[in-house]
Amino acid sequence: MKKQKNKESLSLRFLYGTLIGRLILRLLTARWVSRLVGAFLDSRLSLPLIRRFVKKNGIDLSEYYSDDFRCFNDCFTRKIKEDLRPIDETPCALIAPCDGLLSAYEITPDARFTVKGREYTVESLLNDRELAEKYFGGVCLVFRLCVNHYHRYVYVDNASKGDNVFIKGRLHTVRPIALEKTPVFKENCREYTVMETENFGAVTQIEVGALLVGKIKNHHRLATVKRGEEKGMFLYGGSTVILLLEKGSAVMREELFTATEGGEETSVRMGERLGTKEKG
Repeated sequence: MKKQKNKESLSLRFLYGTLIGRLILRLLTARWVSRLVGAFLDSRLSLPLIRRFVKKNGIDLSEYYSDDFRCFNDCFTRKIKEDLRPIDETPCALIAPCDGLLSAYEITPDARFTVKGREYTVESLLNDRELAEKYFGGVCLVFRLCVNHYHRYVYVDNASKGDNVFIKGRLHTVRPIALEKTPVFKENCREYTVMETENFGAVTQIEVGALLVGKIKNHHRLATVKRGEEKGMFLYGGSTVILLLEKGSAVMREELFTATEGGEETSVRMGERLGTKEKG
């Protein structure tokens, strides 16, 4: 496992740290390449990839509905058995929308925060100044999904859901080496929606695509949705979910901020309580 990680690290450093690598990367991050790879992974030709993927990532298929994979992406987007991801149904509980490695930030008045050593603004994520201003003084939660994570995500509360807004971009990996070299969340394609929630005000959820992810697949457009209801899924690749919360909407677990300040990500599971509704 350590040798494999070292090989991956060397490959990524070549792609992001050398001139030739960056030229190759420019091709790899084009959307048509991701669409081509996506078409292959949706076909029966990709079935031989499943066994190696499952073994390499230590995935226990007995935890999933896995009787009839017709292609690699069926395996990648496999559905987990419900009792293994219980949803905290307490109305005041703010839950994790997905499995992932979590970083938590307070959104300062100038709306800047840091992800793996780079600065980002809420405005650059949303490409919308007016919407970004709603979250000044609030909280930004960044969930980084690796390939071995469960790649479906849910709604964090009962809500009236706005339409999906898609922002085109170039697709990059969300590995730390990429985050050091390029403003990944600013350049990757992403899709967001504003949800008027029952308990936490206006929550914006952003799904960010990554290298060789051909599609962010959200199930609904304008809709009334329920806490824990499946919102969508990512097709192949590591990906990211971001939640933006308004000021005073929730009190987060303090250790989430402490870990982030120390350069650590916190492993969380979908449905887990991350904070509680601010008492009004």
